Amino acid sequence: MIRPRLNPAQWTVRGRSAVAAALVVSIGLALASGLVLLVLYRTLEQSARDDADGRSDQIARELPSEAPGNLDPSLTATDGQIGIVQVVNGDGNVVASSAGAPSTPLDRRTLAPSESVFLGRIQPDDDNDYWVSARGANSAAGPMTVFVGGDREPVEQVITTVAVLLAVGWPFVIALVALATYRLVGASLRPVERIRAQVASMSTGQLADRVPVPPTGDEIAHLAETMNDMLARLESGHLAQRRFVGDASHELRSPLTTIIAALELGDTRPDLIDTALIDGTLLPEARRMRELLEDLLLLARADEKGLAGRTIDVDIDDLLDAERLRLQGIPDRTVRTSIAPVRVIGDPQQLARMLRNLVDNAVRHACAEVMLACRTEGATAIIEVSDDGVGIPASERARVFERFVRLDTPRARERGGTGLGLAIVTEIVTAHRGTVFVTETDTGGALFVVTLPAESPGQFDVDSRR
Repeated sequence: MIRPRLNPAQWTVRGRSAVAAALVVSIGLALASGLVLLVLYRTLEQSARDDADGRSDQIARELPSEAPGNLDPSLTATDGQIGIVQVVNGDGNVVASSAGAPSTPLDRRTLAPSESVFLGRIQPDDDNDYWVSARGANSAAGPMTVFVGGDREPVEQVITTVAVLLAVGWPFVIALVALATYRLVGASLRPVERIRAQVASMSTGQLADRVPVPPTGDEIAHLAETMNDMLARLESGHLAQRRFVGDASHELRSPLTTIIAALELGDTRPDLIDTALIDGTLLPEARRMRELLEDLLLLARADEKGLAGRTIDVDIDDLLDAERLRLQGIPDRTVRTSIAPVRVIGDPQQLARMLRNLVDNAVRHACAEVMLACRTEGATAIIEVSDDGVGIPASERARVFERFVRLDTPRARERGGTGLGLAIVTEIVTAHRGTVFVTETDTGGALFVVTLPAESPGQFDVDSRR
C-alpha cells in the first residue's frame, strides 16, 4: 500500500506540477546533454581527422623532393591534435617518425601514390589511442606510406570535462525549475482558493454574493465569471422557488379557507348544509384545489426529470377539432377555425392538455370570438390560438408564461384559472422541442403561436430535457 505522501494522487496541484516540471526538465536536459556531447565529440573527432589528413598530405608533397630523414621537423612534430607521425617505406620499415612513436608501423598496408585511406581507431599500446589517416607518396628512395594519427586523449578529456559540468549543473537547474513551478502554480491558484473559500462560506441566504474576479482576463477570470453566472442562476432559481412556494401556498389557502369556513358553519349550524352550499361553494373550491394540485405536481415532475411520454403520431388537426366541438357548448362564444392536416410526433395526452390550456385561456379573455388554426410549413407544424379580447401588452408577453402570473385588468384573478396553465404549456412545448410565444391579432387580441417539429419517429425524442 502506498503511503499518502508517496502517492501522487494525494499530492496537491502545486506538488504534482513541480514534480512533473522537474521530470520533464530532467528528461529534456538528459536528451539535450547527450546530444551536445555527441555533437561535440563528432566535431572534435572530425577536426582531429582533418588535421591528420592535412598533415599526411603535407608530408606526401615534401617526400618527392626531400629524403624522409631530411623532412622539416615541424612535419613530424606532435601537438594538441596530432599525436603520432610515421613514414614507412615499401619494405615496411619506419624511416621517419614523430618523437615517441613506436618503431613498428601503425599498419602493414602499403598505399599507391596519391591514394589516401582513413584507417579509423588504432591503439598501438595501452596508453595511446589515435584516429589514423594513411596516404601513399613517391620519394627518391621509392614509394612511401605516411601514417598520421589524431590524438583521442584531448578529445576525451574535453568530453569528460563538459559531461562533468553538465552533471553538476543539472541538480541546480532542476531544483530551480521545480521551485519556480511550485511558486508560480501557487500564485496562479490563489484566486481559485479565494473563489473556493467564498463559495464554501455561502449559504442559501447569501446567493446574492459573488466570487472575486481577478483582472487578469485569463482562464481563472473566466472561471470566476462562470461561477458568478452559476450563482446568478442559482439565486434566480432559488427566488423563483420561493415565489413558487409562496404563490402555491397563497393559491391553496383561498379554497381551503372557504371549505373550512363552510364546514365550521355546518358544524355549528347543520341546518345550513344544503345542496346550494355544496354545489355553489364546497365542490367548486374542492375542484379548484384539485386542479391546482394536479398542475403543481405536473410542473414539479417537469422540473425534476422532464415530461417523459409516448412518442407516437399525433394529429394536431383532430385535437383542435375536438376543442372546437367542446367550445360549441359555451354560450356567447363563437369559434372560427382554419384547420389543415398536421401530424407531429409526441405524447397525445400532453399535446391535448397544451391545446386545452391555450383554448381555455382564450375563452376566458375573449369578448365574443375564439380562433383556432393549424398548418404545416416545411418540416414545422404551426398552431395558433387567438381571441378578440384586449390582448397582452408587449412588455408583459414574456411574463405570462411564468408560474402564478396573472396580469392586471382585464386578465384579473376573478376570471378564473390557477395561473399555471401557460407555464404548463411552456413545459410541454419545450419537451416536444418546440417554441411558444404570444403576439397580437389584427384586431388587437392575443395570439398564441406554437411551433413543433414534424419529424419521423426515429428522429424525435419527446423527453428532450432528460
